Amino acid sequence: MIDLKQFRADPERFRQGARDKNMEVDIDRLLELDEQRRALMAKQESTRAEQNRISKEIGPQIGKLKGQLKKAADDDRAEIEAQIAELEQRPVALKATIQKCDQDLAEIKPEFDALLLKVPQPPDPDVPKGVSEEDNVEKSRWNPDWYDTDKPFAENKGFVPKSHIDLMQAHGMVDFERAVKMAGTRHYALAADGMRLHQAVLNWSFDEITSKHGFRPMSVPVIVREECMVGTAFFPSGRDQAYHIEESSRGAGHDLFLTGTGEVGLMGLHADEILDADQLPLQYATISTCFRREAGAAGKDTAGLYRIHQFDKVEQVVICKADEQESRAWHDRMIAIVEDILKQLDLPYRLLQCCTGDLGPKNADMIDIECWMPSRGETDEHGNPRGAYGETHSASRLYDYQCRRLNLRYRGEDKKTVFCHSLNNTVVASPRILIPIIEMCQNEDGSITIPEVLRPYMNGRERIG
Repeated sequence: MIDLKQFRADPERFRQGARDKNMEVDIDRLLELDEQRRALMAKQESTRAEQNRISKEIGPQIGKLKGQLKKAADDDRAEIEAQIAELEQRPVALKATIQKCDQDLAEIKPEFDALLLKVPQPPDPDVPKGVSEEDNVEKSRWNPDWYDTDKPFAENKGFVPKSHIDLMQAHGMVDFERAVKMAGTRHYALAADGMRLHQAVLNWSFDEITSKHGFRPMSVPVIVREECMVGTAFFPSGRDQAYHIEESSRGAGHDLFLTGTGEVGLMGLHADEILDADQLPLQYATISTCFRREAGAAGKDTAGLYRIHQFDKVEQVVICKADEQESRAWHDRMIAIVEDILKQLDLPYRLLQCCTGDLGPKNADMIDIECWMPSRGETDEHGNPRGAYGETHSASRLYDYQCRRLNLRYRGEDKKTVFCHSLNNTVVASPRILIPIIEMCQNEDGSITIPEVLRPYMNGRERIG
């Protein structure tokens, strides 16, 4: 959620921010409603003050008149009673004005809140402008010594590669048909070494982020209330991507939603809390099952493990002080952690600076990390894929946008409360990460070399097949 003071001071910044992100928000209407709200609240406050002042003033006057009434002659009683009634009516009329302000504010609130939640975080000034992911800018790339992504796989390793689908099916590592029978398209069942490799990369990366980098391990709910989805800014814009459990229709008090990332649960832990400054930064990591409807992705990446409805992810979250330089430093550090993980897995990757049109509503900046996948990309004259990068990680810097919605604050040195900053990043998402691992580590005989760092988590084995 945006800072209303900043919004009032510079509405054009937020109007331009929405344009840069290709999001339609009626900024003028929000300004109009905000003016109405502020006028009503000011009127209400001044009327309440007037009500209090008059109540104090008329009390003695009414007491005096009532004393006179006891001694008054019959001819004078009607006039004194009229004076008392007029005095007693003054605060009643003011109370009615206050109640009318309450009613008017209640009528404005739904539209105002809905519009406010739609205003996106303006992109940072150094984020390149663009319409979609096609306009993202490559920042850097890394290749292991033995592989050059500018050359075909066959030139690097001496044979034509197989896809992860073919390799996993050959080794009994996955069963797509039975999973689709149970749950429909974009589902899978990992088996044998497929499941072992999946667990190995999750457990190893979780140990890396917690033991090596000091993030606190957490287990958090993956089924949450709507307030948690709104608070973490996945609603309203991402509602179509979430699975909805309609508990209210079955007599429960509220509906629930399946989360698409562990970030939701980690950030929701401290909603409506005021932390002490010395508690920050908070560094959390979780392994959670994630669910995404993939709405709008019909016909896109339908085969294999790339775009699926259910997966497991190791997620890292940082909650820090409201300082832009500290946020930027954490962003760099979190990306460096993932780069180290991919280098240990010996996977070629690149960093992409997301453009304004690809940031989403909540991010001031976002860096995507893509791994090289030999089975992706255009095909050559023989029908073999040339290979291409595929997104495996995403690192986001949100400043106080998310924490405002969650009402997550800390007490600063001056004892005033300040909204925290937040950041998040994928450590590993599997089984998507299995695509580059399996395809890059395949051998000419069809076997798969297990990355060295994963071998302790695979009972010391060096190969599959």
